[in-house]
Amino acid sequence: MSRNASSRYTGVVSLILALLVAAAAPASPLPAGSQILPAGTQTLSSDHEERWIPFEFTPGNQIRFTMSLEGRPVSAILDTGVSYSVLAQRYATANRLRVRGRAKADVIGGSVAVGWVVTRTLAIGGLRRDGGGLAVAELPATATGSATAVDLLVGRDLTADYALDIDYAQRRFRFLRSGRAPFAGTSSPLAIAPDRLVYVSSVVLGGAELRPMVVDSGDGSAITLSTAGWRTAQMAQRATTTTVSFGLAGPVVSEVAIVPQLVVGRTIARNVEVRVEASGGFSDAIGIAGRIGSGFLQNYRVLLDPAAGHMLLSANAGADKPPLRSTSGLLLGIADDRLKVLHVMRGSPAAQEGWQAGEMICRVDGQAITAAYPGSALAGWSAGAPGRVVALTSCDGRERRLTLASFY
Repeated sequence: MSRNASSRYTGVVSLILALLVAAAAPASPLPAGSQILPAGTQTLSSDHEERWIPFEFTPGNQIRFTMSLEGRPVSAILDTGVSYSVLAQRYATANRLRVRGRAKADVIGGSVAVGWVVTRTLAIGGLRRDGGGLAVAELPATATGSATAVDLLVGRDLTADYALDIDYAQRRFRFLRSGRAPFAGTSSPLAIAPDRLVYVSSVVLGGAELRPMVVDSGDGSAITLSTAGWRTAQMAQRATTTTVSFGLAGPVVSEVAIVPQLVVGRTIARNVEVRVEASGGFSDAIGIAGRIGSGFLQNYRVLLDPAAGHMLLSANAGADKPPLRSTSGLLLGIADDRLKVLHVMRGSPAAQEGWQAGEMICRVDGQAITAAYPGSALAGWSAGAPGRVVALTSCDGRERRLTLASFY
């Protein structure tokens, strides 16, 4: 898995359920915090420590795996930035599940309509839940960058009572009893925010402590800050450009920069990509300083144990290696046999050449885009060596040449 880079698509599926509908009042939402989904009963199997769950990375840099819902396999994303686990509306419709209630949830990019369904059983590795319910919302494929959307976001309600051991290097995770520490690592504070019900910690940047920071495994970017947090850290003089993320409510354009050092608890991280949301964005809307995403966490083996009050980080090889920087300025999504331009970064070679969002690319240096493109060597061209000239063929047959350059 390559390190997260501004030259790649980045999905964000953070979702805070500000309004959930109580079973006693399925027809009308109640004020935030006054109702919850039915919880069900959760248990760990006797062999839970051996029950690793293998995963793959989505094009949006999130953890995608297979679990069981009502005895049937479903695709899911492990998303600690979600307060209540969310089932895709299309899955509920296809399986004729009764969706109850109506409410709104705060998400990246705005808000979405939310209902909920009753469930009988679900299982993830050694974790089983009997009874309970799931929120229901539209889960578009754009939130992960995949051609096919996932069925479920597994959030805080299913994971927070346990220690969550995520082995990014081996692409696997498991549930442990709270208090277990299966590896040595540096410690950082971790809790569940009582108001928004998500994992939260803090970071230190430029000597300023920024909190609360949502620890969000569903956010493919590394570190995201509010504009106020960026200013507090006195980073305004650093060179920035623009990038885009896709949340459940649509695209969000933000500033992006590389900072030399950032501290999470006792972990000193170097060469960190930081995104800065516009004023009034998601962080401001829910009252947080920002998010610690999968693009940062994947540099470590991670233990998330909010009940024990800590997060453990053990650095993987190359954890402080500088992140890839786009040298093209084209942020691209994959659409079947073509690349779609999602965003043109400010001040980039692509911006200077007049590229526009929405344009389609079918060939790179004469090679056709195929299903194997995401994991191929060809996919690295957009962050290639400065001075390289890349031939890009639009799907209408027109060829354009782009000279790569450093621009931030």
